[in-house]
Amino acid sequence: MPNAFAYLMLMVWPVVCMAFFRRLPLERAIVWSVLGGYLLLPPQATFDLPLVPDFNKTTIPNLCALAFCIFVAKRRVPIWPANKVVRVLLVLFVGVAIPTVLTNSDPIVFRSMFSTWPISFTVGELPGLRAIDMFSVLSRQAITLIPFILGWAFLSSRAGMRELLLALAVGGLIYSVLALIEVRLSPQINTWVYGFFQHNFLQMMREGGFRPLVFLPHALWLAFFFMTAILSCVALARSSDPGLRARFWAAAVYLGFVLVLCKSLAPMLYALTLVPVLLGSTRLQVRIALGFAAVAVLYPLLRDYNLVPLDRILGWAEAYSPERAQSLQYRFDNEEQLLARAHEKWLFGWGGWGRNLVRDVYSGDIVTIPDGEWIIVFGSFGMVGYLSNMGLLAMPLLLLWRRTGKKEPTRHAAALALILAITLVDMLINAILTPYTWLIAGAVLGYCEEREAEPSRKQAAEKCPRPVLS
Repeated sequence: MPNAFAYLMLMVWPVVCMAFFRRLPLERAIVWSVLGGYLLLPPQATFDLPLVPDFNKTTIPNLCALAFCIFVAKRRVPIWPANKVVRVLLVLFVGVAIPTVLTNSDPIVFRSMFSTWPISFTVGELPGLRAIDMFSVLSRQAITLIPFILGWAFLSSRAGMRELLLALAVGGLIYSVLALIEVRLSPQINTWVYGFFQHNFLQMMREGGFRPLVFLPHALWLAFFFMTAILSCVALARSSDPGLRARFWAAAVYLGFVLVLCKSLAPMLYALTLVPVLLGSTRLQVRIALGFAAVAVLYPLLRDYNLVPLDRILGWAEAYSPERAQSLQYRFDNEEQLLARAHEKWLFGWGGWGRNLVRDVYSGDIVTIPDGEWIIVFGSFGMVGYLSNMGLLAMPLLLLWRRTGKKEPTRHAAALALILAITLVDMLINAILTPYTWLIAGAVLGYCEEREAEPSRKQAAEKCPRPVLS
């Protein structure tokens, strides 16, 4: 149960964001409003108001970033990218809430196994979605897209992309201190600060030590964040002046040491694979990113036709660690059941309130736990929701690849493309989609469209001063 300080932090964060927008350049203010909220605000603590999405560590920073862009920075925030496919995907991402709600008005009733006609004993039920719930789902989808729109509108420049990479690097360095404390003393910082532990403590124990998670939902999230920080440091080292290059390389090596202490295999493999790629040409980086994105988008189709070599993957995991192989087998088994459940309403999904989960037909107890982001989205919003979600994240990579035929991408753009692509891959096994991922996707899209951020009213006035009457 979150303590009072957890809710106070949620209420104070708008004030922090306002200070960012008053004192920092616009690009830096946007990035730190979103990323800072993700790293520092309490998980699970939420203000649950009727008919609107929950106000939590995701929605509050997103709304603050948008509001202060308009009212403090005095910027007009466009919402309509130039690419027609992206426009369609934006409409589908938000609009899929309407058919999803309308096709899930029926409750799911669980009856006792001793029920016989005409006598039936109701154990429990999941309520159907009401038309009034449509506003909540629509607004939640729209709020989710705010970082994507802000990234496209204001972070597509060289300065904006560098701010993104720099924030990930600096955030990783700051967070590493807290992570090392938890490696030594056990993951207790969230308990000390916010009064509760956010996950299963047994999952944080591995190889005779502890896995840190600080204020994030799970240790895997923290390890993945450190991996992105390492890639950011390498990209900045490759593009910086000689005076800063050594510092970024030292930061990358140090964060690699911290990542090893996180004891999460997948992020370590990602780092070992992608750091050498970042040392190559930017065109190669974009091609690899597009390949990752293609696998992620087509994954449900590949699973349906048994084209994913599950046995081989499990064999590799078994060779490394029987414990990891058992965990992966459990994920695949859950995935099979959830995929069968999703196919029952494959077009628009089951909606919220856990209707997409597999439950015991008599007791209503949950018998599967979804891990991958893709199966959560597919089960909740169907194929339409899945394609719009994954499409918005993958389209910037496709457009960037098409753009490389005319102009070689910058190192910042290529590095962000790799970070975005490996996030898409990890979404197949973890629910790792974060607000800063949407920022990155929007920034890459804006770069592909060669978008220039519009000046503020003050800047416009300075460039075009009023004529002086003599």
